[in-house]
Amino acid sequence: MESKYNKNLIPAAKKLRNEMTKEERHLWYDYLKSYPVRFSRQKVLGKYIADFYCAQAKLVLELDGSQHFETPKLQKDEQRTDFLKGYGLTVVRIPNNEVNENFDGVCEYIDGIVKKAMGK
Repeated sequence: MESKYNKNLIPAAKKLRNEMTKEERHLWYDYLKSYPVRFSRQKVLGKYIADFYCAQAKLVLELDGSQHFETPKLQKDEQRTDFLKGYGLTVVRIPNNEVNENFDGVCEYIDGIVKKAMGK
């Protein structure tokens, strides 16, 4: 298995941090940034960049727009998930429309996953 850290992706991760989608910004600034367990955004993990990553909970959060529900993207997402699972990570995909329409529910869902992963 390749290294969990790929320094060649750092410039792309920085660019993604500066160009977050409105849903990513909303989740980050209105919840994850001040969450009691540390999350990173646009974290390099192997050959991928995760939207959000919590090392303590071994959790990757991916926010998915509508393009993620089309066949070619679904297959790539499945490969990405399998790759990240190889590191013992849990990958959770959250549709953008859920962030927009059910933000409190998304936050409660994430909180429950983190607490379960950490045995709380």
